[in-house]
Amino acid sequence: MNTDPNILFTPFNLKDHELRNRIVMAPLTRNRAIHGTDVPQLINVEYYAQRAADAGLIISEATQISPTGKGYAWTPGIYSPEQIAGWKRVTDAVHAKGGTIYLQLWHVGRISHPTLQPGGIAPVAPSAIAPLKQRTYIENGTFTEIGMPRALDLEEIPGIIEDYRKATRNAIQAGFDGVEIHAANGYLIQQFLSDNTNHRTDRYGGSVTNRLRFALEVTEAVVAEIGANRTGIRISPVSPANDAVDSSPAAVYFPLITALNKFNLAYVHVIEGATGGPREFHGFDFHKLRKEFNGAWMVNNGYNLTLATEAIASGYADLVAFGKPYIANPDLVARFKRNAPLNEPDPKTFYGGDAKGYTDYPFLKP
Repeated sequence: MNTDPNILFTPFNLKDHELRNRIVMAPLTRNRAIHGTDVPQLINVEYYAQRAADAGLIISEATQISPTGKGYAWTPGIYSPEQIAGWKRVTDAVHAKGGTIYLQLWHVGRISHPTLQPGGIAPVAPSAIAPLKQRTYIENGTFTEIGMPRALDLEEIPGIIEDYRKATRNAIQAGFDGVEIHAANGYLIQQFLSDNTNHRTDRYGGSVTNRLRFALEVTEAVVAEIGANRTGIRISPVSPANDAVDSSPAAVYFPLITALNKFNLAYVHVIEGATGGPREFHGFDFHKLRKEFNGAWMVNNGYNLTLATEAIASGYADLVAFGKPYIANPDLVARFKRNAPLNEPDPKTFYGGDAKGYTDYPFLKP
């Protein structure tokens, strides 16, 4: 174990990028893209620039790869020229502060609503199974219950994989340093991985090998565009988020990590326990899973300064991602370094709105 109390603030080489420290801003859905076009706007530029001055790495909010990948109102996309231009203003601002920023690639699958889909059609999923007691945020500003999705036809799947490829190409054009594949929190990729959401009988369902196929084909397409050194992936093996769970997560995620090793990715970003909830592992051995991966290991969920320092010092983790603390503390690294109090986030301003609860949190005084 490294006993340096400042190890969290030491540089880290993430393949193609030298990060100034081990602290990562986690992807955070804030629903503040331009209404109607899902284009990042100037307030988004300010938000990311505020946090770029000292973060080791920023991972953007989840960004839909296509119109059918959208699941929440006013979330940004990466499929139109206007969206690419909007994100370019963000990445330019982050780079001006010396920061590094990855785009999170997102398809929500069944976690959507017909009012958010082109033509008002049902959202797609591996199988026509409705999530239990799940809601999504629609254009009228309310959380609304999710209904029954439509099962993807076999011949439609290559088109979605191509959407991931195009989105990656667009991310490069928008100036991102890399991309993170969102395979967590019960969205489309995890819906393919999980046996309670994937009841397919073709080559994308049934056996673990078949259920891994979609995730691996997406990864292959993304890596082909941007390179493995600039690709990460996010997983949540035991999170019940959005009602996508597996009856035997170890039987899925250990083979997944073994298969991902063949790509030589930059990192795996793992949510430990329930997304945004308890750090309960239900017998799942995250430390053993980490030993199976040959790249950088990024941990997330409920970490504070003490836990993060221990995770890095022990050699278990290379990077630690912080979510809610970064909402309210644009200068989070500086506060950690000075052991200063943290601002408390205002949950009423998490989703949608203006500068209030977004860019108006106070910085430490010099």
